[in-house]
Amino acid sequence: MATRGSRSEKVKRIFQQFDNNRDGGLNRDEMAALVVAVNPRVKFSDEQLNAILDEVFRTYGEFIDGEKGLTYDGLLRTYDDGAGDVDRDFDALGLELYPDENKGASIVSEASSSSIADERVTESQRKQRTTAWAGSPHHEIVFDDTWKLVDELEILLKRLQAKQAKTGKFKSDNFDAYSDAGWSRELGPSAELSEKKVYWEETGPDYGIFVKELGALRSRADGARSREEAFDGQMAIGRVLYEHQLFKEALISFKRSCELQPMDVRPHFRAGNCLYVLGKYKEAKEEFLLALEAAEAGGNQWGYLLPQIYVNLGIALEGEGMVLSACEYYREAAILCPTHFRALKLLGSALFGVGEYRAAAKALEEAIFMKPDYADAHCDLGSALHALGEDERAIEVFQKAIDLKPGHVDALYNLGGLYMDLGRFQRASEMYTRVLAVWPNHWRAQLNKAVSLLGAGETEEAKKALKEALKMTNRVELHDAIYHLKQLQKKKVKSNGGGNGEGAFVIVEPSKFKTVGEKTTLRQDLGSAIQIRAFQRITRLSRCNVDLLKKEMNEIDVPVTYSGGGGPQKSIRKPNLEGILRRLLSFLKPETFQGAVKAINERILSVLDETGSGRVDLGMFYAVLAPICNGPPNKRKRIAFDALLWRPVNEGSSQIRKVDAVQYIKWLRAIYVPSHGISEILEVHGETDSSMVSFSEFLTMFDDPDWGFGIMSTLLKLENGDRNRHGRRVCAVCRYPVIGSRFREVKSHFSLCNQCYSEGKVPPSFKQDEYKFKEYGSEAEAMKDKCMYFTLQSHKSP
Repeated sequence: MATRGSRSEKVKRIFQQFDNNRDGGLNRDEMAALVVAVNPRVKFSDEQLNAILDEVFRTYGEFIDGEKGLTYDGLLRTYDDGAGDVDRDFDALGLELYPDENKGASIVSEASSSSIADERVTESQRKQRTTAWAGSPHHEIVFDDTWKLVDELEILLKRLQAKQAKTGKFKSDNFDAYSDAGWSRELGPSAELSEKKVYWEETGPDYGIFVKELGALRSRADGARSREEAFDGQMAIGRVLYEHQLFKEALISFKRSCELQPMDVRPHFRAGNCLYVLGKYKEAKEEFLLALEAAEAGGNQWGYLLPQIYVNLGIALEGEGMVLSACEYYREAAILCPTHFRALKLLGSALFGVGEYRAAAKALEEAIFMKPDYADAHCDLGSALHALGEDERAIEVFQKAIDLKPGHVDALYNLGGLYMDLGRFQRASEMYTRVLAVWPNHWRAQLNKAVSLLGAGETEEAKKALKEALKMTNRVELHDAIYHLKQLQKKKVKSNGGGNGEGAFVIVEPSKFKTVGEKTTLRQDLGSAIQIRAFQRITRLSRCNVDLLKKEMNEIDVPVTYSGGGGPQKSIRKPNLEGILRRLLSFLKPETFQGAVKAINERILSVLDETGSGRVDLGMFYAVLAPICNGPPNKRKRIAFDALLWRPVNEGSSQIRKVDAVQYIKWLRAIYVPSHGISEILEVHGETDSSMVSFSEFLTMFDDPDWGFGIMSTLLKLENGDRNRHGRRVCAVCRYPVIGSRFREVKSHFSLCNQCYSEGKVPPSFKQDEYKFKEYGSEAEAMKDKCMYFTLQSHKSP
């Protein structure tokens, strides 16, 4: 990692290389030559080049020296703001540091390690010894007395570190193997970020003494001769503490700085950074919003900081699970600073997180184009390509990420998942083994390793891996997997081509599947209902009380807009819609909420946003959600109807237009049961019908089994019984314990689980012209049926 000294020297060498007339500035021609030279693979048009130069000269106007152009300090600022990568540009230009400059760098290093007892240092020595950020042109300390505070604080920190190191309480871990968050921790270059996590013991007496002495330094800063000097002192104290990863203490100083200079961007920005590191994402977001407000109010003064504020605001929102909202801020950062490769990487990762894979791949490819050695961007691009079905290319990209960072856990784990999907189980096992070498307690990698070994036919090794996983966690899926393995060992069946441990089976066409009794669910209906139930689980909408939708409709104020067709709508942008979902699913953790938003965006918003405008009819959205929320079925239907009434075209009436009801059913089927077909709906019932529909008529349309949403009755059956277990009975095909309904074939007496029945799978040993199944919701029902059978048989006996 480049030190501040070597970094600034590299910028100086780049500046000197292009300052052809040696006037101490880069004019437009010289700056254009620099832009072209450091981007050799980009063919800029004159228009593009002029736009970039206009942006640079406008944003960094304070560093423009008349006709001379951009000064050295200005060029350094552009790199500090993330507009380029110093190391990459320096290498691309084939430059070298002068020998005497390297010597100077070593002197700085020696000064930095000087004894803490030597407090009598010259001004230049002090600046060399102090944290690297203090040397930056736009971070430098204004007042001389602030330097004294910084110097004394450095001594206190070194003393504390030495004491804790003796007792073994001071620790640091290298996190180079993990994906970088990619955010701007400071107002300077991300290249200066520490790769080591430092752990301070904050409960011992040594730390208490340090806090007391730190309080005395803060009091001295507050007692300065002016408000500006007090601000300077508190900011410097906060910066030193932050660099040493004492985030709680740094936050106190930054908060005090905010009180002293409320409209200064920097303390809000840095307070937000501290809060984010401390896991207080909501408070961090609020501080970044204050920084954004101050930057926008300050005009051009803070314009150069806007991209970094947008980036960190986006990351704070992701911490809350608000990925759609984060995308908006990453886009803003990329627009303001087109060369901000981290903003593009974060945008790509966030787009992937909401299921917009094509757009994600494009953003990630742009980030990699600007920074070819960006391992995290390669990793996420591999995931996006896999989601798009470009598996061979995805393997290459994942491998590139691993080449760049051999212990990259995310790349190794995701590549293992890709190999699993391709049926290359041995390779998958190797990837998970490498993950465990870096992260020994990664239970998911251990479980997946067991599954991949099972797929590769290495049953004994799989069993050992499962036992290791069980030592790491006691999750129920591990117990099910172990039970499944035991069943396979008992059965000793051959796998059906996939080698994934599933028993042999044949798939029977739907016409040969017959049902016994009115209560037995049709195979096709069950398949669709299982998919809807899976969607409920992913989104957790089955835990969202449907009354909350009604509450949102009553409380939210949405302005009426007009669509392309001219009809009034209460439409809302996707990021704002995400805020509504956060309230509806407030019980979810951020990472779980992210998964819910992704599923909703892929399945619902992609259909409702037909034109790709990024806006959604909110009333229709509520109506589509209502049937799969928690609550009595009649209430779900009533609130779906109320949501359609809430739309401007029906507002104030007790009835809805029939065309709206038809459109609603069409979308409901398109979203939840696309396999049943929807094209005939409008053709048969028409879109020009001007008649109105009451709630009772709406129910008739809704419950229609052929073109309505009659499948809801099957969904309710799954909701009520999908936790039921049938003793030790297992499915005759997949060998997993039967959970939910059990489908018993009345002639051959084998049983199928919900999933295998819906897919038409039967054991190959039971070949019949047709299969008749009876459904049991519980073993009590099966026992009752068996008793009735014996009773009938006894009555038939003479």
